[in-house]
Amino acid sequence: METTFTPITKEFGAVVHEFPNASALNDLLLDRLVVVIRGHHLNHADQVALARSLGEPTPAHPVVPGHPDHPEILELDAGRGGKNAKWHTDVTFSPTPPAASVLVADEIPAAGGDTLWADLRGSYAALSPSLRELVDGLEAVHRISPLAYWGFPHDSAMSRDDARALLDAAAEVPPVIHPVVRVHPLTGQPALFVNPGFTTRIVGLSEIESDGLLRMLFAHMTQPEFVLRHRWEEDDVVLWDNRATMHYATDDYGDSARRMRRVTLRGSVPVGPTGVESRVSEDPFLAIS
Repeated sequence: METTFTPITKEFGAVVHEFPNASALNDLLLDRLVVVIRGHHLNHADQVALARSLGEPTPAHPVVPGHPDHPEILELDAGRGGKNAKWHTDVTFSPTPPAASVLVADEIPAAGGDTLWADLRGSYAALSPSLRELVDGLEAVHRISPLAYWGFPHDSAMSRDDARALLDAAAEVPPVIHPVVRVHPLTGQPALFVNPGFTTRIVGLSEIESDGLLRMLFAHMTQPEFVLRHRWEEDDVVLWDNRATMHYATDDYGDSARRMRRVTLRGSVPVGPTGVESRVSEDPFLAIS
């Protein structure tokens, strides 16, 4: 039976109030890319079980330890540096970035703290044909930025010792080369696959060409026409397809508490329209900012 949902925009995002079964939820996620489930509190075990019904959960993060009892769960606590006011697609510094994510809010501010998602499938389709032809054949370098998720010690709640440990761990992660356009492995639909959080340059272009093209793509991808804004409510569960979206957690709530937890599902090697596959780079110069 078809899942009943309220669209957030015409083609992007859906709100449901009853949990669909796993198959219907997967179908809705593939169709709408972001699914908000209202009014269903999930404890830690429930969250992991939901993720398992949809795919294979990964460890919480490549360089950050997970919850002590649930290693699949990444805890994001604003009071401990867990803020990320930067557009990004999760873990694209990996050769197999997550397929999807399940996010639960344990504590939300009285005001602010919204999360934005951008539709990278729709923004690709909206490019001019000549520009689509250009980006179809390009590849880009992705790498974990120092303290990418938690900011620098002087502007976050993270201690310098914790920040140093993350910096050292990040230095051990080699750069990855992904196609600039990714073909979705299940739907066959193309989407832009670059993001300001982890994409550092376009392969084969000069610095000025690479920076200019990436700035243009990022500005295009984040136009309001391609973005939805989710205002969190108590007991919300949000899922998104990490293969065709990026997101941004707004930092507009001061010192108020905001605690989230995320589980990611294992993904596959990205493939571009020309058949090129993602790969780890052995070039040490690509690891330089």
